[in-house]
Amino acid sequence: MSHYQRIACLCTESVETLYALGAEDCIAGISGFSVRPARARTEKPKISGFSSTKIERILAVKPDLVIGFCDLQADICRDLALAGIEVHLFNQRSIAGILHMIRVLAALVEREQEGRVLVAELQRQIAVAVARTGQGGRRPIIYFEEWNEPLMSGIGWAAEAIVLAGGTDAFPELSIEAAARQRIITDPMEVVRRAPDIIIASWCGKKFQPSSMQSRAGWQDIPAVRNNMLFEIKSPDILSPGPAVITEGLRQISDMVEQWRNIQLA
Repeated sequence: MSHYQRIACLCTESVETLYALGAEDCIAGISGFSVRPARARTEKPKISGFSSTKIERILAVKPDLVIGFCDLQADICRDLALAGIEVHLFNQRSIAGILHMIRVLAALVEREQEGRVLVAELQRQIAVAVARTGQGGRRPIIYFEEWNEPLMSGIGWAAEAIVLAGGTDAFPELSIEAAARQRIITDPMEVVRRAPDIIIASWCGKKFQPSSMQSRAGWQDIPAVRNNMLFEIKSPDILSPGPAVITEGLRQISDMVEQWRNIQLA
């Protein structure tokens, strides 16, 4: 066999994708944050956190390739490279980037056909969500809150999912920024001024508390708060740039937009 056979996955989306490709036998270790598929947590050794780890734990599974994601894992990948390990650091920030990541991973494990099938299915699901938006009518303004202390707007692929589902991103100038610190909303009243119809919270692993949002000063005037259009998407369903962004995140946002539309028509 010529493809990689002992892949250490430092990010959950690479685990999810390799399982979806039927290439789980190639996985030698996973991130402790991996949740999809659930059986991965019992089948594979946990070898890393996300932005920090002990290199020895990764080396212990004798990887022939390590897969990482984004600048937060750049130092880990550098140290692995210095230790003589081959690394591939993905940096997808869009839905197109997610599909590209899938194609590349499929090629790395010689599962190109499975990759084409998976991408085609995800594209089909995107088309279903877009078709569901219908024609005409006002698109709801949607504020995506990735963190609450400080307030932080959503990352690029989440904003794309909002648009595909028929909404309008409340903070498009922030969603283009890759770094979390660049998406901080310094004035909470700016959310009030933008008057979102729907608010989605995905607090990066922390449970959403609607009451804390409803009690924020001035937020009672926001249409989403007045109409109780406050929703949570679990972070593994939207904040990890893998297939789940489409199969889970996009689908849930599409349902929220449909609920909002039904209220407008009532």
